[in-house]
Amino acid sequence: MLRGGAVDIKTAKEIELMREVCNLAAQTLSCVGDVIRPGITTQDIDDFVHRDTLARGCKPAPLNYRGFPKSCCTSVNEVVCHGIPGARILRDGDIINVDVTHIYRGYHGDTSATFYVGTPSERAILVTEAARHSLELGIRQVRPGARLGDIGAAIQEFAESKGCSVVRQFVGHGIGRGFHEDPQVSHVGQWGRGPRLKPGMTFTIEPMINLGSWEVRILDDDWTAVTEDGSLSAQFEHTLLVTTTGCEILTARSMRLPSSEIFPDYWRTD
Repeated sequence: MLRGGAVDIKTAKEIELMREVCNLAAQTLSCVGDVIRPGITTQDIDDFVHRDTLARGCKPAPLNYRGFPKSCCTSVNEVVCHGIPGARILRDGDIINVDVTHIYRGYHGDTSATFYVGTPSERAILVTEAARHSLELGIRQVRPGARLGDIGAAIQEFAESKGCSVVRQFVGHGIGRGFHEDPQVSHVGQWGRGPRLKPGMTFTIEPMINLGSWEVRILDDDWTAVTEDGSLSAQFEHTLLVTTTGCEILTARSMRLPSSEIFPDYWRTD
């Protein structure tokens, strides 16, 4: 049920269902890390995600969503988001974002991470860790009474201070029974601007960070978004719940993510 405008405020029962589906999505993403290595194709990743999703009693939300042909998104190097799995072979030094969304008991759980393939370059590490820390900083802003623009402001300030840019064309989103609901969550913004956050809201934060320009273009498949200048791009995503005291990361993982969380203190300052 929609309350207080267009934003869906979840009931206690709905929140429990969101916890379930988000936990299942997080488990699948965690298992993806063990699959990542040079020589496999992005289709191999999709095959694994499809099997694992079904094995957990879920459906892969991307499959046939508005015509998307696969069960997850695989975005390699210059691909910003919505990469379609296929014959592309992963090579040593690549980075790849895998975006997983499950449907379970009518609700959606959405999460993604960027993985290192083999030995990464310094530039790959920089953009990947900037994206990871951008998500962490965005999450820190989520609490009752905060403004939606605070999330984007925190992300933009940090990413640009590291010489990176923040993609404007794609944003986070509300999530629940719908894959994409209100509100839209921009990853650029101004402090103190935008609607106030309220307990019971569930949405994603998923900053896409580029080494070069923030501009992107869509390929002829009508899905794959790539950096306009061919620079590397990285992304991390969690589904969040606004609580009465702060926020809960619904897609939190119980252990370190293989092939991804190998530089945990790269930007750590606290």
